[in-house]
Amino acid sequence: MPVSFREFYFAGLAVLACLTNAFDISAADDVTKQPNFLFIIADDCTHRDIGCYGGQAKTPNIDQLAKEGMRFTQCFQAAPMCSPTRHNIYTGLYPVKSGAYPNHTFAKDGTKSIVHYLKPHGYRVALSGKTHIAPKEVFAFEYSGGKNPDLKAVEKLFEESDKSGTPFCLFACSNEPHTPYTMGDPSKYDEATLKLPANFVDTLETRTEYVKYLAEISYYDWQVGECLRLLDKHGHADNTLVVVVSEQGSSFPFAKWTCYDSGLQSAMIARWPGKIIAGTISDAMVEYVDVLPTFLNAAALDRPGVLDGRSFLPVLTGKETKHKDFVFGMMTTRGINNGSDHFGIRSVRSDKYKYILNLTPEITFKNACVKLPSFVSWKKKAVAGDAVAAEVVRRYEHRPAEELYDVTQDTLEWTNLADDPELSEAKAELKNQLAIWMKAQGDKGVQTEMEALEHQGRNRKKSRRRPATKGKKAGSKKKALLQ
Repeated sequence: MPVSFREFYFAGLAVLACLTNAFDISAADDVTKQPNFLFIIADDCTHRDIGCYGGQAKTPNIDQLAKEGMRFTQCFQAAPMCSPTRHNIYTGLYPVKSGAYPNHTFAKDGTKSIVHYLKPHGYRVALSGKTHIAPKEVFAFEYSGGKNPDLKAVEKLFEESDKSGTPFCLFACSNEPHTPYTMGDPSKYDEATLKLPANFVDTLETRTEYVKYLAEISYYDWQVGECLRLLDKHGHADNTLVVVVSEQGSSFPFAKWTCYDSGLQSAMIARWPGKIIAGTISDAMVEYVDVLPTFLNAAALDRPGVLDGRSFLPVLTGKETKHKDFVFGMMTTRGINNGSDHFGIRSVRSDKYKYILNLTPEITFKNACVKLPSFVSWKKKAVAGDAVAAEVVRRYEHRPAEELYDVTQDTLEWTNLADDPELSEAKAELKNQLAIWMKAQGDKGVQTEMEALEHQGRNRKKSRRRPATKGKKAGSKKKALLQ
């Protein structure tokens, strides 16, 4: 029987309606689908040693990721040590405010971490590999692995999330290239042709260590590649914001344990297909403290007012090119391995200048690196009469009260401009910004340094029994430096 035009017309409308409804549901699902987060972090890796940052380490996986996403040239952390750094990332708080400012530290009772912010919204929040955080009630992650990410556990998380449709936030935390340098293949690097940083003393011990260090960076790169491969295998790549960072600088002098850029600056590469334009480079100044609010923003969740960090999602999506005018740093030697009894450092950096305040310049600066074969060889060379080695060692162990550097021209921060009258205004502005930040954080300078032991994990029970009183007299000693 022939079909009338009217019947054909309404049958067509019905089909069109079905297609439209199907499209709307699909579109709605796409809009409301929560993104996954994969944050991969190294341990004691100077950012400029990574391949795509101009370094000598062979890092094909990280370099490829940079081609697929956005590479940040000015990412910073608030402390050049492992434990404060990780507390900083997971809480969105600067170290003194959270209480986690010395090494081997813990966050204050009642502090919230990213677990508290994402888990109520359906996320599985996991950490695989190095922890160095406390207490567990603050950091209630799904844990796996030991010193390095457990790739089997990582794959299980990806597989289960794929089957259940549950979004995940995974922190894959490597222990490389932390000392001792035992991972990777040093034979891929040549000691003889290796280029050492200009502020290093050239010795055989330094070259031997540096080659092993670069090999460990390559091992970290392999871990990054495996995590990305598993992400692809289980179909999560398109809906996952991946962030790869290098953490604080290496254990060589002038990096970790210092507030120079080699200690506080980090590599950061982010990939999010369809959201981040591939192959882009951003000069926006961002901090680790901004990671948590950025993840919340990407998940369309509100930023709690207590956080110190601010979302840089507009930078990732290309809507903004700037983020912050100043970034801040601090270092506490009290309680660290082979550290000075108390040598506190504070710093503030703009996109052109870095100001460093050494709270107790009369004290010799030391940490674990001065026991490494490389630094010991530097001191031997200095004692033997090498003037260059003697000056390098002196500059590492003895710091002036104030330092000022033009970081655009002097990337290794070697020419101190603190007494340059032409830069007095720039110095005064940075000094003022640092004082404002310290006051907002409750940082009392030397007094805060003297109280550091009460914020270390082994002293946690003791510190909860009595209030912090130690060091009040010392706190006034350097007050004039902040005035």
